[in-house]
Amino acid sequence: MNFIIQLIISTLAVLITAYLLPGVQIVDNNFFTALTVAAVLAFLNAVVKPIMIILTIPITLFTLGFFLLVINACMILLASKLVNGFIVHGFWWALLFSLILSLVTSILANIKKRDEQN
Repeated sequence: MNFIIQLIISTLAVLITAYLLPGVQIVDNNFFTALTVAAVLAFLNAVVKPIMIILTIPITLFTLGFFLLVINACMILLASKLVNGFIVHGFWWALLFSLILSLVTSILANIKKRDEQN
């Protein structure tokens, strides 16, 4: 049940972030497309991202961890290739999308946590 709630939070975060950024589009603001994006990003972050991190340890250490932002942007770009209706117009939009998505997800998770405590 917790996974489904987290997936809905991620879906809302994807919708909000795509609405805020003109370089990222979810065609027709479709909830199911955003749900698919959230699910694909969850899969990519669980399977592909750890492999990428291990393969890029030297450059990540050399850049003091900033290369992880590049890996996050690559995961967003890969998701845009895999999900029809999710369009990202370039690397910099993907990087900005990943940063804002993290922020919005954190805010929504904190709201959920606060509601659970009350």
